Amino acid sequence: MNPPLLPAPLLIENRESLKEMTDRLTREPLLAVDTESNSLYAYQEQVCLIQFSIPGFDYLVDPLAIRDLSSLAPLFSNPKIEKVLHGAEYDVMCLARDFKFQIVNLFDTRVASRTLGWERTSLSDLLVQVFSVNVDKRFQRANWGKRPLSSEMLDYARLDTHYLLKLRDHLHQLLRDNGSLEEAQELCERMADPPLRENGFGPDGFWRIAHSRELSRRKAAILRELYLMRDRYARRQNRPPFKILGDRSLLAIAKKEPRTTEELHGLPGLTNNSVRRYGVEFLAAVEQGLKAPIPQKPRNRGLDEAARTRYESLREWRKNAAKKRKLESDLIMPRDLLVEIASRTPLNLADLRQIMDPLESRFQRYGEEILKIIHKT
Repeated sequence: MNPPLLPAPLLIENRESLKEMTDRLTREPLLAVDTESNSLYAYQEQVCLIQFSIPGFDYLVDPLAIRDLSSLAPLFSNPKIEKVLHGAEYDVMCLARDFKFQIVNLFDTRVASRTLGWERTSLSDLLVQVFSVNVDKRFQRANWGKRPLSSEMLDYARLDTHYLLKLRDHLHQLLRDNGSLEEAQELCERMADPPLRENGFGPDGFWRIAHSRELSRRKAAILRELYLMRDRYARRQNRPPFKILGDRSLLAIAKKEPRTTEELHGLPGLTNNSVRRYGVEFLAAVEQGLKAPIPQKPRNRGLDEAARTRYESLREWRKNAAKKRKLESDLIMPRDLLVEIASRTPLNLADLRQIMDPLESRFQRYGEEILKIIHKT
C-alpha cells in the first residue's frame, strides 16, 4: 500500500525553531536521522537537509538557512540517545565533514537487516517487507541544494526517517531473538567512527582512476593533465567533475593520445556535444601531458608475500564461514581487519583481541580459528 496521509513535516529554518526542536529531541531515547546532499549537482557537495523523526513529529532542518548548527552536536554525541539511520556510512561521513558532528550510539537498520541474512536491504525494500508501505522514489536524485524545496520533496525527505524507529524496534527484536544483536551493534559502532574525508581536490587523485597504474609513464602524465583540466572546468561551472567528463573517458583519451578533434569522436563517453564544447581543451591537455614531467607513481603499500598468503587463507576461511551462516562475507569480518591481522600476525589471543577491538563477539566466536589459520600458513 502507499504511505498513509501524515501531518506535514516541520521545516526548521531559524534559530528559534531549531532550539525548540533540539530541546524536544534531547528528551528522547531514540532519534531517527537522515541527510540529503547535492553531490550530483555541485563541485563541492554539502549536506542540504537533515531529517529527524521521533514519535509524532518529523523535522527537516535546513542547513542552508541556519548556518550555525553547533547546538545539534550534543544530540549526536550523547551516548544515552540512540541514533537510528539506514545505510549510515555516507551520512556519518558527511555530518563529520560539514559540521564536525560525531555520532555516538548508532543503530543502522541496513546493517541489522543484513546481519539477519536478508537479501533485499534498501530502505524501500524493508518498508515493503515489514510494513507493506511503498515509498515514491522519484526524488532520489533531486537537487537538494535548490530553494525553495517543494512540498512533495519535503514529504519525500520525511519518509526517509518517519518509519525508522518502528523498523528499528522490529529488527532489534529479531536480532535479539536469534542472538545476533551484539554482532550488529559492533559493526554499527565501527561505522560511527569513519576516517575523515576532505571535500576537496587533490592533484594526484588521478591515480585513483581504475587502471591508471597500468598506463605507461607518458600516458600517466597525459591523464594527469586531463584530470587537472576537468577539475578547472568543474570548479568554474560549480558542477561535479564526472558531469564534465567521466573517468573512463579521461583514461581513453590518455591511452589514444589524440591530436585532432576527429580522433576524439567515438571514444567512450565522448558525445558530439562534449567534443564540441571541450575538444580544444582535451587536445591542449594531451599536448601538455606529452611535455609535462612524469608523475611519480604512488608506492604500493600492499602486503608482502608472507602476509598475502596469510590474508588469502583468512579470506577463504571467511568465505566458508559466511556460507555456513548464509551471510555476506563482510559481516563475518571486515576486509580491512583481515588485512591488519595478516600484516601484524598476532602471536596469541591477547594480541588478536587487541587488533579485533571492538568486535568482541567475533573475537569470542572466531578468535581461536583465526589464530590457527595465520600460524598454519
